[in-house]
Amino acid sequence: MTARLVLHPLSAAEAERVRDGRRGDGVRWADGYPTEGDVSAVTRFLRTCARGGDPRPFGTYGIRLRADGTTVGGVDFHGPPDEDGGVTVGYGLVPSARGSGYASEALRGLLDVARAQGVSSVAGDTDIGNTASQRVMAAAGMRLVATTEQLAFYLIAWDGTAGRAPAGA
Repeated sequence: MTARLVLHPLSAAEAERVRDGRRGDGVRWADGYPTEGDVSAVTRFLRTCARGGDPRPFGTYGIRLRADGTTVGGVDFHGPPDEDGGVTVGYGLVPSARGSGYASEALRGLLDVARAQGVSSVAGDTDIGNTASQRVMAAAGMRLVATTEQLAFYLIAWDGTAGRAPAGA
C-alpha cells in the first residue's frame, strides 16, 4: 500500500480474468483497463505460475486507487530474483490515470516489497523515447545505467552494485 494506492497481488485466477478481459465480482476497472501491457504482464505471470507455482510476492499487482478501489494499471516483477538476487520490474497505467504520479508511487511501493524480501537490485527498461517512463523510474529512485539506440536501462541496488548495467545492456 501507498498513500493513494493499493498494490493488489493477483492470483492466477485473477490474472486469467485480466488476460481474458473479464472482471470479477465487485472489481472496478478504469476505462481502458486492461491495457496491452497488462495483458502481457499477466500472461508472463501465468507462464511463471505454470512452470513453478505462484511466485508471490514476485508476481503481478493490480494498481488500485485507495479512494474507490478502481484498478488503473499494473506493476509487476518479471519473475523471482535471479542468482545474484536481482529482479526486473515493469508498470503501466491506463491513459486517464497518467500524469498524477501514480506510476512512480506504485513503483516505489514495489521497490519497498523487493527490498523487504532481501532483493539486491531492481532493474527496469523503457524505450529511449519514452521520457515519461524514464521520469517514473528516476522519481522512484532508480538510476540510468545504460542506453542503446532503442532502450534506456535503470537500476537501483542495495548491495553495492549501483551503476552496474544489466546483462545485455
